[in-house]
Amino acid sequence: MNIVECIDVRKTYRQGKVEVNALNGVNLSIEKGGFVALAGPSGSGKTTMLNIIGGLDLADSGRVTVDGNALAEMTQSELASLRLQKVGFVFQAYNLIPVLTALENVEYVMLLQGVPRVERRERAKAILDDVGLEGKYDRRPSELSGGQQQRVAVARAIVSNPSIVLADEPTANLDSKAGTGLLEMMRQMNERKRATFIFSTHDEMVMDYARRLVLIRDGLVADDQIREG
Repeated sequence: MNIVECIDVRKTYRQGKVEVNALNGVNLSIEKGGFVALAGPSGSGKTTMLNIIGGLDLADSGRVTVDGNALAEMTQSELASLRLQKVGFVFQAYNLIPVLTALENVEYVMLLQGVPRVERRERAKAILDDVGLEGKYDRRPSELSGGQQQRVAVARAIVSNPSIVLADEPTANLDSKAGTGLLEMMRQMNERKRATFIFSTHDEMVMDYARRLVLIRDGLVADDQIREG
């Protein structure tokens, strides 16, 4: 069963008087429970593709369906609800709220979802333990290393049990040891929770971990490889 369907997806940006064709007719299906890397050089269109799948941006033309929802047919309110209920985001810059503790950052999505305080606190502590941050609940982002901040971001993305986790260059700010630890943890979460993970990356390490590698070049799918392991 496919959780993402993209048919002839096109997107053009305007930079001053110059038009940039980010996507030139992408066709892509992603299976439920997949662990997929969208790889390619800077400017290839992979981050644009990720943002469109997550409903953060809309395609100019083509059809994008996420978990049975045709994104172009949804209102802004419906898109916001889809992101809140179905999609977890891991951003390259972490996007943690600096005045909140690690525990409060992880709780934040569940707060928006209306999860009762006791339940969201228990779930947040459990997921922080899972990502190796037991005992660091009360640390603010400035008191955590880059790798620890990224783990908080991953915990926040998956604590609400989304159908899809979208990770934009998740290892870009990490050394190889922290990056390996993060990817191993995300693969375990993928296997245990059956959430679909989709990465945008040009990091060879992320590509090696992916079970499926989709190469994006000049706004098109240039290659699509299924991998074992």
